[in-house]
Amino acid sequence: MNKYILPAALSLCMLACNNPEKTPKTEVEVEKTIAFPLSNMDTTVSPCNDFYQYAIGGWLKDNPIPSTESRWSSFNVVTDSNNAKLKKIFAEFAAKEFDKGSIEQKVGDFYKSVMDSAKADELGITPLQAMFDELGKIENIADYIKLNASWKEYGIGSFNGVYISQDDKKSDEYITYLSQAGLGLPDEAYYTKSDEKAIKIQEAYKTHLSKMFTLIGDENTEGLASKVYAIEEALAQVSMTKVERRDPDSTYNKLDMDELSKITSNINWETYFKTIGLSNVEHVVVGQPNFMKGLNELLLSVPLEDWKAYSRWKLVDAYASELSSVFVDQNFDFYNRTLSGTEVMKSREEIALRTVNGSLGELVGKAFVARYFPEESKANVRQMVENLRTVFKERVRKLDWMSEETKIKALEKLDAFKMKIGYPDKWTDYSALEITADNLVLNVMNTRKFNFNEMIGKLGQPVDKDEWFMTPQTVNAYYSSSKNEIVFPAGILQPPFYSIDADNALNYGGIGAVIGHEFSHGFDDRGSKYDANGNLSNWWTEEDRARFDARANVVVEQFDGYFPLSDLHVNGKLTLGENIADLGGATMAFYALEKELERIGKPEPIDGFTYQQRFFLGWAQVWHMNMTEKELRKRIATDSHSPGEFRVKGPLANMSEFAEAFGCSADDLMVNADSTKAVIW
Repeated sequence: MNKYILPAALSLCMLACNNPEKTPKTEVEVEKTIAFPLSNMDTTVSPCNDFYQYAIGGWLKDNPIPSTESRWSSFNVVTDSNNAKLKKIFAEFAAKEFDKGSIEQKVGDFYKSVMDSAKADELGITPLQAMFDELGKIENIADYIKLNASWKEYGIGSFNGVYISQDDKKSDEYITYLSQAGLGLPDEAYYTKSDEKAIKIQEAYKTHLSKMFTLIGDENTEGLASKVYAIEEALAQVSMTKVERRDPDSTYNKLDMDELSKITSNINWETYFKTIGLSNVEHVVVGQPNFMKGLNELLLSVPLEDWKAYSRWKLVDAYASELSSVFVDQNFDFYNRTLSGTEVMKSREEIALRTVNGSLGELVGKAFVARYFPEESKANVRQMVENLRTVFKERVRKLDWMSEETKIKALEKLDAFKMKIGYPDKWTDYSALEITADNLVLNVMNTRKFNFNEMIGKLGQPVDKDEWFMTPQTVNAYYSSSKNEIVFPAGILQPPFYSIDADNALNYGGIGAVIGHEFSHGFDDRGSKYDANGNLSNWWTEEDRARFDARANVVVEQFDGYFPLSDLHVNGKLTLGENIADLGGATMAFYALEKELERIGKPEPIDGFTYQQRFFLGWAQVWHMNMTEKELRKRIATDSHSPGEFRVKGPLANMSEFAEAFGCSADDLMVNADSTKAVIW
């Protein structure tokens, strides 16, 4: 028998990180690291009482969190593999001169500019000085608002967000969206809570603000910090919560320009939109009208000098990671050490890799797939998608709680699902982007400006059906409600996520569950409000929607009952969409596996595990995860995904298929009672 079981993994949020303290794997070694040892398991624990510990307890014990991380998970296996490949590309492109404007020149010179920490220390705050001077000359609130608009293209935060995207109710057109923004802490709840831990973070944030003002060269830094915090606290008071923002009906408020001006009379929107490059705005979708009304009052009630202090902070915060080491260190100290519990900063090489990859993602992706993506993966994964689609349709037809009228609409949506696999058919043209080897801040400004103008330029144009919202090298997958499509970048289609040579049970427990998860997002509490054409439109009967909501509420109550810390439970409402998708993904993938094995024949046990057991073990290997307490608390407050432990336990406790596979009884902890069992799709 084999000593190893090949895992398949899933990253639905960006959880993978590198560990520069570990000895880097060679490219060949990375490719061979496609299996997990049985020592990952803890067979002293019953799978029916704690499947998470049973399946990966050994891994959790043997893989403490590296000092450069706030969490450490199985996703690092793939991220390490991808980063080893990217480092090779970057080093090659930076080693010699290439033709101006080529992919090699842009990527190589950007990488060199990040690696040149001595140059960054020499420049200090000077790359931003002209913008500080521009802000200093502002004498009235109208000019201040206009300046904030002009800074949008440079990625500088302000009191509102603005972007162009598909109209949620007319998905074949683009429209302008306005949203709440302006906070320096991760979420509005950080400002509104008053418990001991919240107050400690609030005070640490004020100290961080004061230190940043000191580094800029300002005086009375504590006073400036207090003014900035007061503005952000006021914005938080009128902000929607993350749970409230999950309802697309509540955040779709389409207004014409006159209606917008009535609720925000202190903003000249014609000037604002013209400044950011928009001249044909007729309607806007306002995500949070009450926030905009509150902002309108604050623009007059808060002194101009306080707003200018706020924007000084937003400017330095936007580029703190690209400035001299004192700014980089202070930024890391608060956002990584204080908020997330990360002890040590990554190496300059790791920072350079992250910065270039984040700034030139699609350019990097083009080089990545040309070298490392096996084209045969496309056809295999495409077939798995169709297998999952077939199973989903079969299960919809058999639902006893849904009427035939609604089933017809659900099946129409499933038929209309589109898929993208690997990389875009059409690549973004970066020829207008200027990159140099000796000015990091300018490079970041140029890429932000390029990306912003690409986005702004969509208004009035046909919807780009070829557009991707993730780069090919990303270890992730997503569902787009407006396009009704599921997307699987090349980064996820490799060991240990997927292998053409892998055991079917583990491939379906991994990439199969990815596919099922993304399908299920189209039918979770939010995605189910969009029709087959990607429009926010009710296709449910009133009775069916009520039955769906009742079943979804069982999921909410289940996850509300999970306590990762003794004083902190999972937010069932915030994580509802992901929990529904996990449950649906695991269920659909299990039955797609059964259907596939009916066709090709059922295999013998491996290492004593049946194919059903291997399927669930593969799912558990997805969620190897150790996390600092600080990071865990932050994610419970802000992340729509449940902690890894409960992404394993939660869905499987609802599945009779799991209980049967491991011979669990009704009174075991991993078996929910019929009265509390969540069954939707």
